[in-house]
Amino acid sequence: MLMGSYQHNIDAKGRIIMPAKFREELGETFYATKGADACITVFSPKGWEEFGAKICALPSAQAKDLKRFFFSSAAELIPDKQGRVQLTPLLREYAHLRKDVMVIGTGSLVEIWDLERWNRYNSEISESQVLEIMHLYDL
Repeated sequence: MLMGSYQHNIDAKGRIIMPAKFREELGETFYATKGADACITVFSPKGWEEFGAKICALPSAQAKDLKRFFFSSAAELIPDKQGRVQLTPLLREYAHLRKDVMVIGTGSLVEIWDLERWNRYNSEISESQVLEIMHLYDL
């Protein structure tokens, strides 16, 4: 399970370190695309294939916007020997990544956030909201 939070910097070439713990679970190659809340979502090869299959199985009229949103921005990521991955300019721009980033595990996915946006997002979620959702789904 992908879990934990890791703060890193983006270098001048647009590379970030993907935590070793995440690389072990994601594999030698993984896939990144636009995510919800202006972050980057990272999938394992199996997760990416399953996600893509679900979108492609939708009726064309419903799927076209999803296909354009996710597939046009998707990139294959292959870590170098230092564990760094190159994020495309399109993904960096979409997620507002400048310098400080937060790489988080969300169970089956990894998300890459601009640190300031991540901190703002966390400050807006209250414990009572989380408990309400947990109660709703009997967690």
